[in-house]
Amino acid sequence: MIYIIIVLAVIARFIPHMPNFAPITALAIFSAANMSWKKSAGLVLVVRFISDIFLGFFSWPLMLAVYASHLAGILFGLWIKNSNHPVSLRETPLLGRRGGSAVSLEYSAELSSFSRRSTPRSGGRWLEYSKKIIVSSLGSSAVFFLVTNFAFLYVDYPHTLPGIMLAYYNGLPFLRGTVLGDLGYSVALFGGYAFALFLLNANKYQYANVAKQYSYISKN
Repeated sequence: MIYIIIVLAVIARFIPHMPNFAPITALAIFSAANMSWKKSAGLVLVVRFISDIFLGFFSWPLMLAVYASHLAGILFGLWIKNSNHPVSLRETPLLGRRGGSAVSLEYSAELSSFSRRSTPRSGGRWLEYSKKIIVSSLGSSAVFFLVTNFAFLYVDYPHTLPGIMLAYYNGLPFLRGTVLGDLGYSVALFGGYAFALFLLNANKYQYANVAKQYSYISKN
């Protein structure tokens, strides 16, 4: 699943889009919420670097600022990771945390627990979780805008307060693409993964019930 995400994230950068509409920061948020921060950082840097090889590099001070801004999304992802998940995404086979295909009675019990957590009674936690995803996306966009438009990264702006304000003013047209990209890709990643998890666990829960009934029939 991770390799599929890497490939899709790289491909997404080559699709025609508005300026700054990219999946990298959203990938940082999503991956940090579902795996270790070290793996998340490696994943984000690899995706960004591979795509930059084909799209082109730029001045190293600005590159450092861009890469660091993407990694700031990991902090927001860790914030989401520590929240009260309505569905535990970190304990699922989709990210390679489990092995084997046999469904044990213990795993059947876990799937039953998943079914209970997915009831309307968990709507409050879903709302809280969704709010954190939105706040993380907008917060990451703000960090990217403030860091990458800082006048000291450019030789075209005077390194003074008016120069800094002018750099931020000229960067405003690109803020729209940053916000839409971070928010859109975050919703797509978290939403798509949760939906895939729901389908996977629903199928395994059904299989576990069949296996349990077959075991009961065999014993009798």
